Amino acid sequence: MGPLIVAPGMNMAHIWARTNCNFHANGQTGGCNRHLDCQGWGSPPNTSAEFALNQPNNRAFLDISLVDGFNIPMDFNPTTGACRGIGCAVDINGRCLAGLKAHGGCNNLCTVFKTNGYCCTDGLGSRDSQFFKNSYPDAYPQGDPTTTFTCPSGTNYKVTFCP
Repeated sequence: MGPLIVAPGMNMAHIWARTNCNFHANGQTGGCNRHLDCQGWGSPPNTSAEFALNQPNNRAFLDISLVDGFNIPMDFNPTTGACRGIGCAVDINGRCLAGLKAHGGCNNLCTVFKTNGYCCTDGLGSRDSQFFKNSYPDAYPQGDPTTTFTCPSGTNYKVTFCP
């Protein structure tokens, strides 16, 4: 994959990989309701890189999110600037908890159970969300404020699927 070019004026984005798709069907993970171009987020499970550019104090915010589950390992690294990259080369699908397993991925608790107890935003998470945190420490599982990273504005990045 070549460099990702961010259009002028774009401040936020959400990037994920689709697996085993032919664009005439949804594919295995990360599909877009049978469309090539997504008009929103891909369907779970999917590992995603998220960023917010040009934020206050000349900063950019980035994370690798597991809010929609996990489908493939991913790295999100700066290619310029003085900040740390995030990522994990570990495929956690084989260790996915039984109730979260999906064809080609591992669902998040909120996706499966759809209750406030599992869709928490209080930063505490549940025992099962700790599975994601322990497997992929740099990633953002549901309700974890400690895994959003910052870089100086103007930093360039590279997203690598299956590093």
